[in-house]
Amino acid sequence: MNEQELKKLKLLSANIRLDTLKCIKKCGYGHLGGSLSIVELLSVLYGKQLRYDAKNPQWEGRDFVILSKGHAGPGLYSALANVGFFSKDWLLTLNEGGTKLPSHLDRTKTPGVDMTAGSLGQGTSAAAGVAIGLKLKKAEIAGQARNDDTEKIAGHARNDDTIGQLVYVVVGDGELNEGQCWEAFQFIAHNKLNNCIVFIDENKKQLDGWTKDVINPFDIEKKMQAFGFFTQKVKANDEIAIDNAIEKCKSIKDSAVCIILDSIKGQGIKYFEDMIDNHSVKFNTPENLKAADEAIEELESIINRYN
Repeated sequence: MNEQELKKLKLLSANIRLDTLKCIKKCGYGHLGGSLSIVELLSVLYGKQLRYDAKNPQWEGRDFVILSKGHAGPGLYSALANVGFFSKDWLLTLNEGGTKLPSHLDRTKTPGVDMTAGSLGQGTSAAAGVAIGLKLKKAEIAGQARNDDTEKIAGHARNDDTIGQLVYVVVGDGELNEGQCWEAFQFIAHNKLNNCIVFIDENKKQLDGWTKDVINPFDIEKKMQAFGFFTQKVKANDEIAIDNAIEKCKSIKDSAVCIILDSIKGQGIKYFEDMIDNHSVKFNTPENLKAADEAIEELESIINRYN
């Protein structure tokens, strides 16, 4: 990644973080902690890695993003708005009556959302299904092509590899309490679905407190390796590390792949990082409102410097 690309991603990260905070503050409450912990991942995906067409969200050649931890919808909405899927004005309608941006994702309402979410764990199974479907489609296209049809095959493939379309699924560490996740992981690993990159957002908290206190996850990296995944662990606030890990995953040909994000709930805003109960934040106290206003001012200053 060159300096210009990094600057672009840093700017996008700041804008996603700013807009996430603004829309939840406007709503008065919302899942701030888990939205902020995946901001840099969303920046790398929508700023560099993903194949998509913001003007044609249902483009058949697109990569798929499945946010299994669907309560982090405000973060995804902010990313989608910043790359042109819809107007930023929509963000200020979060969770209001008649909104196209409900608190949890709904693929029938929001352009760019590939899966409705809410029931934790289900996104892993959906991702497995999409990934194996894409593998079968790619095999069918290759099987139908003749030697003089190479241009047709190239139209369905990336310029830089032979994987084809990719599925990016984002799972929370608290979500791993759901057994469905591990059934899906076993299926993904057994079928060596290297076109499905599993991201585990290890922010170490869930609705009821610290994950280690609710149900100790032990060593997630070792568990994923034991399930048959090529696994990497990176700092979740480091765009370069995330991008490099994705590139490495794309080079793996014979194994399922996983990236564990070593993150902080409320990532990128110190006040909300330090807040004990930051799964869903209410903006009904002078302290929270003041912290939000100060963070907005700081983020706007960062954005002005990058611009």
